[in-house]
Amino acid sequence: MPTDTWGTLPEEKRERITRIAIAEFGTKGFSAGSLNVIAREAGIAKGSLFQDFEDKLDFFSAVCAAGSTKIAEATIGVVDTDQPFFDILRSTVVQWLAFFRDDPAQQRMAFATANEIDADARVAVRSVANDFYAGALRPVIDAAVESGELRADVDRDLLMSMIVLMLRHLNSAPFDPVGDPAFAFHEMADDDVDTIARRYIDVLERAFGPG
Repeated sequence: MPTDTWGTLPEEKRERITRIAIAEFGTKGFSAGSLNVIAREAGIAKGSLFQDFEDKLDFFSAVCAAGSTKIAEATIGVVDTDQPFFDILRSTVVQWLAFFRDDPAQQRMAFATANEIDADARVAVRSVANDFYAGALRPVIDAAVESGELRADVDRDLLMSMIVLMLRHLNSAPFDPVGDPAFAFHEMADDDVDTIARRYIDVLERAFGPG
């Protein structure tokens, strides 16, 4: 966890360090990402990072947590949650794709962390992401069951797992020439990619909806 020192830094400085770290880790991953490079480009002493964090992994986890917060605010955070459940998901996947198109650094970071070879780093970042997904999705799923938009006997954990698998696929496959075995996303217009993403939700609706 970050020390109190990190929290007392000016917001602009924290954001600058985080932005540079996302660019470095997104390009090279946790293992090869350099704190020396991050410190130099942020205009700070490398030692100051260790006043704010226990070690490199602690810093990396904090950067990932900040990224998850930004993703949440730009996706589910701007979706009208008064819509029917599956329309919420359709809106979310479109916002999700738009976010990663507009922020290539975050997209590279998401890809790098999903494919991180260091086991400790992978566990740390997946734990942060899983907490984010559970916190955002569980209340919406529970409300949909109560309202009858989902079958009363729906397996809520399975549905959440499948939604997360889909979102993780959509933050990488559309940006990778070999990201999907069925769709050449990288050759498609954005609107066509969005259409396929919404079709994923159609499949979930047929599988878990009340009809």
